[in-house]
Formats: sequence, structure tokens, C-alpha cells
Amino acid sequence: MSKYDRYVLSHLLLLFGFFALILVAVFWINRAVVLFDRLISDGQSALVFLEFTALGLPNLIRMVLPMAVFAAAVYLTNRLNSESELTVMQATGSGPWRLARPFLAFGAVAAVMMGILTHVLMPASIKQLAEREAEVSRNVTARLLTEGAFLHPAPGVTFYIRQIDPDGTLNDVFLSDRRAPDRVLTYTAARAFLVRDADGGAQLIMVDGMAQRLIETDRRLSTTNFEDFSYDITALIRSDTTRGQNIRSLGTLELLRDRARLETLPGFTAGRLAEELHLRFARPLVAVAVALIGFSTLMLGGFSRFGVWRQILLAFVLLIVLEVMRSVVAEPVLADAALWPLIYLPGLCGLAVAAAFLHLSARPIQWRRRRGTAEIAP
Repeated sequence: MSKYDRYVLSHLLLLFGFFALILVAVFWINRAVVLFDRLISDGQSALVFLEFTALGLPNLIRMVLPMAVFAAAVYLTNRLNSESELTVMQATGSGPWRLARPFLAFGAVAAVMMGILTHVLMPASIKQLAEREAEVSRNVTARLLTEGAFLHPAPGVTFYIRQIDPDGTLNDVFLSDRRAPDRVLTYTAARAFLVRDADGGAQLIMVDGMAQRLIETDRRLSTTNFEDFSYDITALIRSDTTRGQNIRSLGTLELLRDRARLETLPGFTAGRLAEELHLRFARPLVAVAVALIGFSTLMLGGFSRFGVWRQILLAFVLLIVLEVMRSVVAEPVLADAALWPLIYLPGLCGLAVAAAFLHLSARPIQWRRRRGTAEIAP
């Protein structure tokens, strides 16, 4: 690798790190606000919030990585062009194909990063995140044992504890159940205890309390005093643990070897499995394509007092087209797994466009002469 290649590649990696950091920070803040509010309102600690945030980073980085690659390639190409460094290299006989070599190497580095994310880090993080969410959902202490605060462990349910003794006794408990549309159940008790049963469920044993039942249709209220009463809160604890397995948490080897078994699971069709598997191999190809598009598009224009904003706009439009193609080709594959080669179409089209632009920029005189003749001709 020549000094020019090392020089350009080092700057590309530096800019890529900068843009990736900015984009990840922007997307992370938007998601962290919602995640923080949900976890803290359920009584979780800041450490759980940080753990959930870290487990969500691989998927977030996977989303912003192509944009960071594209931004780094466009920015550095524009800077090299404005500072006449590309002009000097072209004057020494280096053509667009030669100048594109460090950008191709940069795309290969980005492709390796994307491959590690999609094949290793993202499935592992999604699987661990699902396990931790299930643990948090089953954690009675975190969801219900918070004194002095009105909690809403499920829609239509309100729970309040005035004080919790060191031995686990709950004092002055209030429970309102409004899940049924025609009645409201309200329980108050001087003391209560949480008890686990053999099946993994949980019972709230209330002592010295009163149950109120309000019928909404005729506005009739009935009350009952009790010495002890058992209320099943298993549904409140397991409200978030009934979701099926996420297909993105499956390993690549598992998708390759256990296709027949996975197709028998609910929600795992042959089309979904084929799409997920081949997307993991197609995303690194897109990373190479966007790096070359960012460079080759800006090489189309010659010197202009107005800069290369038209080429930058064209490159941005091409990036959007590639993203739209990725969503469009997914629908046929979901319907028919045999159409899996369509998943690679956006990456291959991006490489073809970059090659065409490099071919045109290698013959600027002929191309501009033909374009000028076409504009003059009546």
C-alpha cells in the first residue's frame, strides 16, 4: 500500500469514527429517553438502564454504519478535491480507478465491521437483551415492591405500598383492578405478603382488609371485609414475557443448519429465515458500495466555482435509492424464499453504479464533449 493509500485510508477511518460517534449519539439519545423512563418507572436501577443501553448498541451501530461510511467518503473526497490533492494525483498519471483504491480498502474494513456486527455481536446482544427483559419482567421486587409510589404494573392496574418492613411485610396496601370494562375492583389491606408458588407464580396475601366492587352499569357498590385474602398477581409479573423468540437472536450457523426445525416454530416462515440469513451477508456488500459511491459520484464533476454540491446531492439520492431497494426486495423474499438472490441486488447495483461513474470520470473529455453536443443539438 502506497503512502497516498495509507494517507487517505487513515483519514477515512478517522472521519468514519467521528461521524459514527455523532450518529450513534443522536440515535442513542432518542432511544435512551424512552428506555430510561420505562425502566426507572418500573423501579429499576441506573445499572440496569446502562446494561440495556449497552446491549442495544450493536443493533444501533449496525443501522448507522452505512451512513457513517458514506459521510466519511463524501466529506474526504470533497476536501481532497477542494485542496487540489486529487488534482495533483491526477497530474502524476493516477486515474480514478487508482485513486479509488483506498476507498475500496475502506469499504472492505467497514464490511468486516458490519460482518462482525451482523453475524456475532447483534445476535448475541439481542438474545441477552431478551433474557434480561424476561428477568426484569419476572422480578416482583423491582415491579411491585416500591414504597410510597403509585405503580402501574399492567394497563388498568394500580398498586401502592405505604411502607415495607425489613422482614418483607407490606403495610397499608392499595390495589385497584380496572381491567374489566364493566366493574372496578379495589382492595385495601393493613398488611400483605408476597408468596411464590411451586409453578413459578406469585400470590399477594392481604390481611385485615376490605374489598370493594363497583358495577359500572348500575353504579352499585358492594364491600366485603376479610381477615385474609389471596390475589393472583402472576399475570402482572409475566405480562412482558409471553413474546416469542426474536429471529435476529438466532446465530448464523443455526440459521444455516437448523432451517427445517426453525420453520416449525411459530412465526418463523421460510421467507423470514431466508431474508434474515442473506441480509447478514448482504449488509457488508452495501457498506463497500456506499463507500465507492461516495467517492465516484464526486469524481464526475470538474472544477466549478459553485463547488460539487450537485454531485453530493446525487450521491445522497443514490444512498436513499439503495435503502429503498433494500426494503422493496424484502417483500418478495418473505413471500417466496427461493427469491433470496434479490437480497443482494441493492449492493450489486451500488457497485455497478460506482463502476460506471469511475468509468465516466476516467474519460472526462469524451463524456463532457458528448454531453455538450447533446445540449447544443436541436
